[in-house]
Amino acid sequence: MNKTYKTKYTHEGRYVAEIDVELIDTEGGWAPYLPIEEALKLDNVREALRSGDLKNAAKTARLYKMQPLAV
Repeated sequence: MNKTYKTKYTHEGRYVAEIDVELIDTEGGWAPYLPIEEALKLDNVREALRSGDLKNAAKTARLYKMQPLAV
């Protein structure tokens, strides 16, 4: 079993969160996969963004605000 790290992004409204997660790579057919704790981390950040709780989301993720471009 090998552990690797990857950056995942989630988008809610005008905000994007950049979250570092750990992946587990095994010999099985579904590898690499997210451990349940990492999946819950993604869900918690997504829910915090959805409810507007940026302070809580920033504890786990790097946050970015998207804005439209006038072209």
